[in-house]
Parts: sequence; C-alpha cells; structure tokens
Amino acid sequence: MTPTIILQILFGAYVIATATFLISENRAPKSSFAWMLLFIVLPGLGVLVYLFVGRGYKAFVRKFRVTEQDAPAQLQDLLRLSSNQHDTALALMEHNNPIAARIATLVYSNPNSRITTSNRVTVLQDAKTTYPALIKAINQAKSSVHLHYYIWNGDTFGTRLLTILAQKVREGVEVRILYDPVGSFSGLGWQYLRKARAAGIDIRPFSPLWHIQTISYRNHRKIAVIDGSIAFTGGLNIGDEHLDPPEGFDRWRDTHIRLTGSVVWSLQAIFLIDWANATDEVLDPVPYFAALTEDDTAADLPVQICLSGPDSEYEAIRQLYFELIVSAEKQVLIQSPFFILDETLSEALKLKALSGVDVQVMISPNGPGQFLPYWAANTYALDVARAGVKVLHYDAGFLHAKTVCIDGKISSIGTANWDIRSFSINYEITAVIYDVGVSQQLVQAFEADVADCVAFDVAAYRTRGRLLRFRDSVARLAAPLL
Repeated sequence: MTPTIILQILFGAYVIATATFLISENRAPKSSFAWMLLFIVLPGLGVLVYLFVGRGYKAFVRKFRVTEQDAPAQLQDLLRLSSNQHDTALALMEHNNPIAARIATLVYSNPNSRITTSNRVTVLQDAKTTYPALIKAINQAKSSVHLHYYIWNGDTFGTRLLTILAQKVREGVEVRILYDPVGSFSGLGWQYLRKARAAGIDIRPFSPLWHIQTISYRNHRKIAVIDGSIAFTGGLNIGDEHLDPPEGFDRWRDTHIRLTGSVVWSLQAIFLIDWANATDEVLDPVPYFAALTEDDTAADLPVQICLSGPDSEYEAIRQLYFELIVSAEKQVLIQSPFFILDETLSEALKLKALSGVDVQVMISPNGPGQFLPYWAANTYALDVARAGVKVLHYDAGFLHAKTVCIDGKISSIGTANWDIRSFSINYEITAVIYDVGVSQQLVQAFEADVADCVAFDVAAYRTRGRLLRFRDSVARLAAPLL
C-alpha cells in the first residue's frame, strides 16, 4: 500500500473511533455534530481542545461529606439545628411565599444545601468597603482563618494581607489559603509562596497545573471564613486591581457580602471539602464550626448557599438562574461582566420580557486582558434585546458584580458569571437570599449604576460594519471556551 492509502485508512479509523465515542456520550445532536466537525477539520488540535473543555463526564474529584452519622457530638448538634432551620423555613415559605419555596427546594435538591435562618447579611459594594471589613475580621481572629480565592496576587494589597496573616499565625491562629493556580498564575510568584509558608501560613493550590486531566476545571469560588463565625463571599478576589483599576478603567464595580450566623457553617463546610479535595488532608471539623451567639439567634434572615462544579450531578447555578428568571412576576435585574448564554437561559429572558416583565441585564462592554467574551456578548445581547430585554453596558469602569434580583424580594450574590464556563466547568458558589431588605439594596445599587450605563441599541448595532458584526459572530463560536 502507498503512504497515501495508509494515511487514508488511519484517518478513516480515527473518524470512526471519535464519532463512536461522541455518539456514546448521548450529547445533544448539534453538540455531537459540532465536535465531530472539529475533530475532522483539526484532528490533533480538536482532540486536545476536547480533553480540556469538552468532556461530558465528571471531573476527577473526590467526595468528602460531613454527615450526622459519623460527626462528633458537637457537630451533630449544629447539623440538627441546621436541619430544623431548613424544615421550619421551608414550611413558612410554602405557606407565605410559594415562589421562594420552589426556589429553595431546587437549591436543596441540587447541591443539597439547607436553608439557614439565623443570619445577618451586609452588602459590600466594591473593594474599598470589602477589604477593610475583611481585614478587621482577620485582625480579630482567635482560632482560624480560611481563605479561598480564584485570584490571589502578591502585589501591594496581597503583601499587606500576608503581613497581617503572618502576625495572626504568631498569635496562634491557624491560617489556610486555597488559590487557583491558573487564576493566580501571573500574580503569585514562588517568592511570595515561600515567604507565606516560612511564616507558618498553609497555602496550597487547588488542582495544580501538572494535573493535566483536570486543568480546565478551575475553582472560581471566593470564600473567607474567620473563626467559623464570620464569612465573606462574592465577586472580589485578592489584588490591587480592585482598588486601583487597570489602565482604561476608572472604577472596578463589584459586589460582595459579609455573613454571620448559621450560613457560615455552609461556607466552612465547603472550604473544608475543597481543602480535602485539593490537599488530601481531612481536617477534624469540630474546631471550625462555631455555635451561634445570642446575636445570631436573634436574627431571622433566610440564606441558602448554592454551589456547582464539574463534579455536580446538575448545573445547579445555571438551574437556579433559570428558576429565578421564570419565577419573576414584575422585574428581573442581572449584573455580570460576561453575557454568554445557552438556549435555555436566552429563551427564559425573552419569555419574561415578551410577557411584560421588566428584564434588565447590566454587563461590561469590554474588560482588562480579554476581548472575545465581549465581542460574543454582542450577539447574545442582540438576541434578547429584540425581545424587549433591556441590555445595559456599564460605562463607568469595569463591572465585575455577579448578582440577580427578582421582584425586589429574592436575590443571588456570588461568583458565577453568565457564561458557559461558570455554568458547566468552573467550581462556583452563590448565596441565595430570601429577604426584601437585602434585595432592595441590590435594586437601589442597580438603579444607581444605570446612570453610568449606555443602553444596547438594536438598530445602532445593525448599522455597524459587516466586518465588526462578523467578528462578533466568529467570537460566538468560541462560547463553550469563554
């Protein structure tokens, strides 16, 4: 046989093998055909891209759960109290607010997160309010500081925080840090890591870069838990860029929250699970779960923590966002830097807008160091804007908040962007808050931000040059990677 015939036979076998594999995964037909086309057009590169971002099976992760059966007595009491809070809160919701009850049931069914009620929530807008609150809590720490961030930079603020944490270690406080090595790749050097470890800080990467089989599954969560009694989560990472925005941006607009009460148990449990998965170290949980104070028990604010990742059975946060949209009766307010939709979320937004609900989506028209997501977002903005969704481009800086608020009553504040990566590939977390007071704060912040926005104009977009619109359409093809 000639070399040409041999190559043809090998290529035919390759096509049959890859097609058989894709078909056996039972994906949506259009998804299977898309991957087949990529494999055929780019045989080697297509397979490489698939290995990193296209696998339909679950990530290689280990489960670690704290259950009532094997937990020590002190932790059993906390878990029973948490269970009682869930049952009581859900019963009240079913009687007084069926929409909230349906959302809470969904969150419980997906990541098995209970409703917690003895909580207080402080909404923090931007790093200039969040960082001082975080540092104050750390300075007051007596036993443990657990920090978990996608991006940890060894810049001015990162160095300042390191000095504070080193002092807490000298005072006998346990300090643990989880960082994502991809998110922190350019900002966290070995010198910083050596200095932190020399100070007694236990700082570890989540899924190191040499773990090729899981390199695409990034941990995008932002969690801080101090003494098991105070917690923070939201959109902010650790770095100067949040205080001093990158060139070309006047402001870094973000939303974070400070939490106290029984919801802190949920965040502490998530940290301990991620720590065990990343380090193979299963910590005794008892010292890290604080009993409620009288101030906590006097509070009555229901919060649920919804988390998702490649190890989840369902795309829990994506389903949460969908349920929030379709449950809205009067208004949907969304903030996200990115706007990359699947068909389900796109149809949900259009459905509510066409049915008369006030649907507003605030996004960033551009961002530091990236361009493809913002080009692709123009095509999705066009899709939903034609149905009556009001798409707003934040023009006063970089919008990095990840919030959803419906009817001024129920809100979500967390780490998940509106893109395929956040919904399907990243480890994400969001707090679902069933409280009018907190939700109204988000409504007021959104309305204030509107003054700094420019509305996406369908007619104006259609008059843009064909080359620019084609550029956006090409960028949309990369949506699963963005």
